[in-house]
Amino acid sequence: MIACGIRATVAKDVAFVSRQDHQFIRNNKPYYFIGANYWYGGMLAIGKDSTQGKERVKKELDFLKSQGVNNLRVLAGSEGRGLVNGVERLKPSLQPEQGRFQSDILQGLDYLLSEMAKRDMVAVLYLSNNWEWSGGFLQYLNWNKKISDSIMRSKMSWDGLRDNTSMFYSCEPCKQDYLKQVDLIMNRVNMYTGRPYIQDPAIMAWQLANEPRPMRTSAVEDYKKWTSSVASYIKSKDRNHLVTIGTEGIMGTDESAELFREVHAPPQVDYLTVHIWPKNWQWFKGTDINAQVKEVIKRSDGYISRHVSIARELKKPMVIEEFGLPRDEHLFSPSSATTARDEYFQTVFSSLKKSYLAGDVISGCNIWSFGGQARPREGQLLWKEGDDFMGDPPQEEQGLNSIFDSDASTWTLIKSFADTLSRKN
Repeated sequence: MIACGIRATVAKDVAFVSRQDHQFIRNNKPYYFIGANYWYGGMLAIGKDSTQGKERVKKELDFLKSQGVNNLRVLAGSEGRGLVNGVERLKPSLQPEQGRFQSDILQGLDYLLSEMAKRDMVAVLYLSNNWEWSGGFLQYLNWNKKISDSIMRSKMSWDGLRDNTSMFYSCEPCKQDYLKQVDLIMNRVNMYTGRPYIQDPAIMAWQLANEPRPMRTSAVEDYKKWTSSVASYIKSKDRNHLVTIGTEGIMGTDESAELFREVHAPPQVDYLTVHIWPKNWQWFKGTDINAQVKEVIKRSDGYISRHVSIARELKKPMVIEEFGLPRDEHLFSPSSATTARDEYFQTVFSSLKKSYLAGDVISGCNIWSFGGQARPREGQLLWKEGDDFMGDPPQEEQGLNSIFDSDASTWTLIKSFADTLSRKN
């Protein structure tokens, strides 16, 4: 009876984001958005400086809202501790040891969601990670003796990383450990609002993981089974929220458009995601990004178009949920220019705007990544425990892809497109 009462209250207060064929629906009308990756948002309101962290959350949400950003992609689950793949990982961890959870960590996510609700913002929560910077699949493999401690800590080659991570999809105890974390998060009751997460409209969607890839051809069949089974599992527990996989797109399926289409075809998977990483994919070389940005834009347009065709075929929305570019001359300082990045962002936003005006499948985009009021430490490239979180994960140069609150030209661009979306919405 209590749950029904809460559900009725939530439904009256604000609508959940839902899907109708190829469009998101919110408040009985199509929902198109410009959002941001704010992966560390749930980490700010915990720890020794929780009061200061809460103030940062409120200030940064106010800032994002003022710029027309109303959708945030946030990390919900992190695993293990110590070095992984030769670098420090995110701290603190939700699951520092196998099966032992520091549930207090989720108080930070509680706070973030409660403050987002006050501002009519929604979150996409990803439940684990293909990559090592938050523990992720490698940690599950290590706990279940598939990867030794020494290999886990050492720097792996790209082929070694692929070999190791691909084992996750055939490791039954690893997948069961993952589901225990999923259950913990989904069964959470927000300490600030009293709402169970599965009844909270401030959550738009559950995402299986950040960029899950099969990594090796030999893992493809197990990968397909895992994505569909986990999506079905989450839907069996929660009928209020959307579910998506969190893929990069065709680049994450070894250039197999068919595999990308296949994993997004099940009815339990509500929408498609695309990530675009020109630097990681070597679409430019060196530091003169401005001279190469036209080629980057050309290749990005082509990449987006390939996925739009699949989304139309499946009649599902598509979100360009990660895309980033370093600052001019590949510098990290917030005082350096963002001319090439702005030109690149304008192109991605234009794809969204065109889709939005036509009622087409591209329904949103999330910039990578909001750095907020944090700033890199002078003379220090990588994150260290105690540093402010920003958009760049611990294994990357701090300032590499972060969009800071001081990046005026970028925010002018974002707000102009966001205003266009809000006028029709």
